[in-house]
Amino acid sequence: MHKPLAPSLLLDEQLCFALYAASRRMTAAYRPLLEALDLTYPQYLVMLVLWERDGLTVSELGERLQLDSGTLTPLLKRLQQAGLVGRRRRQSDEREVEITLTDAGDRLRERAAAVPRCLAEKLCMSVDAMTHLRDELKTLATQLASPTDPRE
Repeated sequence: MHKPLAPSLLLDEQLCFALYAASRRMTAAYRPLLEALDLTYPQYLVMLVLWERDGLTVSELGERLQLDSGTLTPLLKRLQQAGLVGRRRRQSDEREVEITLTDAGDRLRERAAAVPRCLAEKLCMSVDAMTHLRDELKTLATQLASPTDPRE
């Protein structure tokens, strides 16, 4: 016979599980929108960063996306094979690989511009509600990244 669990140990009471489930479902919600662009979700994130600031190094991209180069390099190779980005050694430091948008990658930005609105419609959320939720999650991520105990 099992002992009754304390409410604090129930799966549905866990913040971590709620975030995990929401993250998986959010990625799934993006899938059909990104298939129309012929992008995976991680590739979309790379493109978002490059549309913000073209010409970043692999390490700068990894820092921005919180991905290591072992994860990022295969993504970049697939984007290059698709003709969306170019990769070249920086002239100022040949150890660094710079990632730049191709004309096709730059043009894809126009088609991708509708993705956030389409997602908001799919989620039946206003842009304001999505912005508020995003800001709350960014605050949480910042708090979790802090090396100090928030109770101190």
